[in-house]
Amino acid sequence: MGRSRWALAALVLLVLPGLALIGFAWYQPRTPVGRSAAAAPAPPVPTRPTPKPDRAVRVEKITYPASGNGDWLTAPEATRTGGKSGKLLRYRIRVEKDIKGITPTAFAGAVTAALDDPRGWTAGGTLRLRRVGPGQPYDFTIYLATPTTRDKLCQDGGDGYTSCRNGDDVVVNVARWAKGVPDYGAALPVYRQYLVNHEVGHRLGQGHELCPEEGEPAPVMQQQTLGLHGCEPNPWPYRDGQRYAGATGAYDDAPPGREGGRGA
Repeated sequence: MGRSRWALAALVLLVLPGLALIGFAWYQPRTPVGRSAAAAPAPPVPTRPTPKPDRAVRVEKITYPASGNGDWLTAPEATRTGGKSGKLLRYRIRVEKDIKGITPTAFAGAVTAALDDPRGWTAGGTLRLRRVGPGQPYDFTIYLATPTTRDKLCQDGGDGYTSCRNGDDVVVNVARWAKGVPDYGAALPVYRQYLVNHEVGHRLGQGHELCPEEGEPAPVMQQQTLGLHGCEPNPWPYRDGQRYAGATGAYDDAPPGREGGRGA
């Protein structure tokens, strides 16, 4: 009998763990057919913040009268100089006080970004450009002016439509900055880049140029405001590291007429 008891005890010790495992498996929750098991809520997927538009491509809601008072606000100096070598020219930027919706700092930022671009006038290595602030010495001034003030500064008979360069005054007509021109074929920020580089190009001694061939980029010194003549919009004087130009000359295109004070 002693041996039988020991055999029975041994059998119980062998069977009990197996029964425990069977019971554990039997009590596991079952997932109903056609349903997925309940799960903890997934952590939210991180989203990237919406990038702020670069000031060179930001389009503001600008309003202005046809005739401003000729009072000016001067933009602060830039923190760096455009270009790596060559002659240094200093420019200041002024915005007529009657213009609303764009600050001198914002306008200056767009202008400086266009002039400092590696496709801009400093790309040739013979010129550096630096924006200076109020009270600092300067070589020329870039104005953002109402149409009538534009005519007073340009002294060219006055059309109230185009921009100009007169001596050391580079005058950007706010009507063109705010609205661009019809059928330009490119976004307003691109036209603004062209406008800056074209008028500053005159201050640097550049004359008007013609479209080289239909379908080709327009030279920056072509009067793209008045017509492209088969060329494509182009705001840059340098392309692929080389000066891009057309034959000297100008088309007989007339401005469409004086505009009143309207917003963008």
